[in-house]
Amino acid sequence: MSQKRSIFEEVGQAGAAPAPRGGMIDQRPKGARAAIRLWLFVLFALVVVMIGVGGATRLSDAGLSITEWKPVTGALPPMSEADWQAEFEKYQQIPQFTLQNPNMTLPEFKGIYWWEWGHRQLGRVIGLVWAAGFLGFWVTKRIPKGWAPRLLGLGVLGGLQGAIGWWMVASGLEGKMTSVASYRLAIHLGLAFAILGLIASYAFTLARSESDLMQSRRVGEPALAGLATGVRHLAFVQILLGALTAGIDAGRGYIDWPLMGGEFFPSEAFAYTPLWTNFFENPALVQFIHRMVGYLLLAFGLFVAFRGRRSAHAVTQTAFAWVGAMLLLQVALGIVTVMHAAPMGLGLAHQLGAVVLWVLTIRAQHLARTPVVQSIRGSK
Repeated sequence: MSQKRSIFEEVGQAGAAPAPRGGMIDQRPKGARAAIRLWLFVLFALVVVMIGVGGATRLSDAGLSITEWKPVTGALPPMSEADWQAEFEKYQQIPQFTLQNPNMTLPEFKGIYWWEWGHRQLGRVIGLVWAAGFLGFWVTKRIPKGWAPRLLGLGVLGGLQGAIGWWMVASGLEGKMTSVASYRLAIHLGLAFAILGLIASYAFTLARSESDLMQSRRVGEPALAGLATGVRHLAFVQILLGALTAGIDAGRGYIDWPLMGGEFFPSEAFAYTPLWTNFFENPALVQFIHRMVGYLLLAFGLFVAFRGRRSAHAVTQTAFAWVGAMLLLQVALGIVTVMHAAPMGLGLAHQLGAVVLWVLTIRAQHLARTPVVQSIRGSK
């Protein structure tokens, strides 16, 4: 029951009304969102470098130069000439040396060895950066509610990636293989892009408050987000096909464009037996499929980019415009790469272009689902 107030009480003496409280979502602990996002950016940059070094390792045929998987002791490179000679002798036992590089010298071996050693070493660095960050945030209880399983999942996928990397290398150490199996290379690269996509998606989400995300979902554009998801899935398929193309050097076999060997559909496309091996091992068919899916991705992606111009949100419109522009650049870069027989510089540029397109597509999808709402004056 309220107390009676004196008729002589000054109005200004009344107790001030309590400040309004925010929504319940803002009452939950946020954790170290900014710090975790910075940590994710570091991981993102390391994974991008890892993809680039992996591409250089493949293009230089260096992936089989280290014939053993030593996750711990393998961190140290050969420290003496005797150590180098021992590594070289191991390499001389595999088909890539006996069938492809029988005249390789020790200095030439050192050149390819450093690419593969650097690739593996970078994998170790990524694992350490993830472990140090996750354990630090977890022990200090600074991980936002519900985020621990996601961040832990990144580490699990990273560990799986290391195992798949060795599974890929092992495919080229026996029989008559002079390189790794192309389908294993596609799985290895595909998982790298999946990890990169998760990191980017998490960073985009953590950049905004929980209340902001909840409000933006109410004005999201699910149809546009669905189209962006379609572009993302098709882009992932094209990335896998690119790995198959690189895995068998298919990009160096047919260097004319828009035809292939003077034909629209190369007559050698189904020359291998059994029939299914053509889809993984025949350079003619593999490059043809990579080209056709590239055209399909370009057409569909440009359609979605133009559809994005009808978004009610300016930031979303810009995001989809960037996807369309990058698609055009990536296709042009792919054509130039093929017509120059995929030298290392152009090959790496094309692969890193795929990284840029992949992240831009994820960002457009994110903004279609949770747009940045702006007022008429353009402020957030």
